[in-house]
Amino acid sequence: MSRLKGKVAVVTGASKGIGAEIAKQLAEEGAAVVVNYASSKAGADDVVAEIARRGGTALAVKGNVSKAADVRHIFDQASKAFGRLDVLVNNAGVYQFAPLEEITEEHFHRQFDINVLGLLLATQEAAKYFGPEGGSVINIGSVASQLTPPQSAVYSATKGAVDTITRVLAKELGPKKIRVNSINPGMVETEGTHTVGLMGSSFQKSAEAETPLGRIGQPKDIAPIAAFLASGDSGWLTGETLVASGGMR
Repeated sequence: MSRLKGKVAVVTGASKGIGAEIAKQLAEEGAAVVVNYASSKAGADDVVAEIARRGGTALAVKGNVSKAADVRHIFDQASKAFGRLDVLVNNAGVYQFAPLEEITEEHFHRQFDINVLGLLLATQEAAKYFGPEGGSVINIGSVASQLTPPQSAVYSATKGAVDTITRVLAKELGPKKIRVNSINPGMVETEGTHTVGLMGSSFQKSAEAETPLGRIGQPKDIAPIAAFLASGDSGWLTGETLVASGGMR
């Protein structure tokens, strides 16, 4: 497929997991992709190398999306390398569950700084680079904003903020032909879910039991949805939240 031929996309937090798969999918469909990472240079380089092996074009750029100077650097490098911007995928995010009595200032600010402030800063900067034909902003939220599981007060709050920001910015940026939509996955198997011990846990079993399709998601379940939202096929969609959870509500 080449429905993104000639387009340029920035994918934040794209060195692994959902972000990496989205970057590969967008490149597969013709886009030149900026693979942003905060710390995992090796992972980002692997994504770029795989895209190149498939005949695509990609560039790894380091930057912490919660830092305005870093965000400016990401988009400056994208502009220097590719000369335009058409798609932003706000994928960078962190999660940490804790009961109320264990919530700290650090716990709160780490998640809100990346998941909410980072999304706002990246979108703010991207809006400066989108051309007169507009662009597509794709936020990665979470079904947690609807399910509100115990011990996720801060994380679920950040994703509830993403839902709201998506609708607000769709209205605010619509006159500039910039569409803003969100994908809200359910539980997805990534390096992160393995690292925090969710895989094989009672949490995974509960998620599978509550999912009509009977399994948790994979990054490859999410990437094609992002490609759809990046393309002209979704040209009449903005302010929408697409729940990609295998039916879990």
